[in-house]
Amino acid sequence: MAKKKTQENQQEAVENAAEEKAEEIVQSTELEKALAQAEDYKRKWYSVSAEYDNYRKRNAAAVSKAYADGAAEAVLKLLPVADNFGYALDSASDEKTKSGIDKVIKSFNNILSSLGIEEIVIEAGADFDESVMEAVFNYPCGEGEKPNSVKQVLKKGYRAKDKVIRYAQVAVTAEQ
Repeated sequence: MAKKKTQENQQEAVENAAEEKAEEIVQSTELEKALAQAEDYKRKWYSVSAEYDNYRKRNAAAVSKAYADGAAEAVLKLLPVADNFGYALDSASDEKTKSGIDKVIKSFNNILSSLGIEEIVIEAGADFDESVMEAVFNYPCGEGEKPNSVKQVLKKGYRAKDKVIRYAQVAVTAEQ
């Protein structure tokens, strides 16, 4: 009987060891699955984080561009007023009036400058550049003038950084 009990104890110990081993294998498999799942979540988190960062940057760039475009559009609507002040300055007869109009023009130009908008400087005799100019009139070439050059600036052009917001309107010399 003692022998039978010993065999039963040994068999029970073997069964317990087998159960423990099986449980270790199950736990190991579950741990591997959990680690794989954690790694997958980590990869997804990095991906979503990167996508959000890109979205934030794109959105900031779009807002900045929309602001710049809106400011340029508003200034474009005010440029005829600046043109009229220029015409008034040219036709003013007394010095006090010229001085007052000149102050208004300088103030307007300072505002444009603060918005990052600058005048496109064009001199008479310069070569015609279609990237910043619009030819409104053609004049025959006079003596000493070369064809396709600016004869007269009719309206000033303006740009905001690299974008032209109003092309300069010019009269251009043409071959006869």
